[in-house]
Amino acid sequence: MQHIKHLSKDKKLREIISLQDPYTLIKGKDIYLSLCKSIVSQQLSTRVAEVIYGRFLDLYKNRKPTAQQIIDTPLEKLRSVGLSNAKANYLQNVCRFFIEEKLTDAKLHKMSDEAIIEKLTQIKGVGKWTVEMILMFALGREDVFAMDDLIIQQRFALLYKLDMTDKKAFKIKMQQQSIKWSPYRTYACRYLWGWKDAQ
Repeated sequence: MQHIKHLSKDKKLREIISLQDPYTLIKGKDIYLSLCKSIVSQQLSTRVAEVIYGRFLDLYKNRKPTAQQIIDTPLEKLRSVGLSNAKANYLQNVCRFFIEEKLTDAKLHKMSDEAIIEKLTQIKGVGKWTVEMILMFALGREDVFAMDDLIIQQRFALLYKLDMTDKKAFKIKMQQQSIKWSPYRTYACRYLWGWKDAQ
């Protein structure tokens, strides 16, 4: 795989890649729903997020609600599955934005990473990190570096034996190193997240 060949030029990263199965990125559908899932997951453990998201989907007959159906769902009903009031509002903000801006999967797939970040962070409740996760996991973009992800920062510091105390200096080092990984920075992040020895 081309990304493994390229990333393995970094000896440190090569070590953790060799411990894992190769990753394949998937281009998803229903991006508004992927964004809703990301909002549900914010500040929750993976297991709890999956339970709440499952309950959310169960509110709808085919477990695949349209943006309009989510907007039409009373906030109390959304909150009944374990969503906070803020998150329930954010889900509806996402769906309104997609309808008002006439955003489709096809349109998003044609846009650049930067344009998507600029567009989707206009939605209240959607920050840069959330959009980066959408770029990686729903749009299948290969060169996204989740600089502000805490686990990425911790694993990066561990792998390269760096001190995180001076955040500014640390982020500069992250940026410099990640440039060497381009155009496959998404895969590098996936291997850092999947690095079991770092637990």
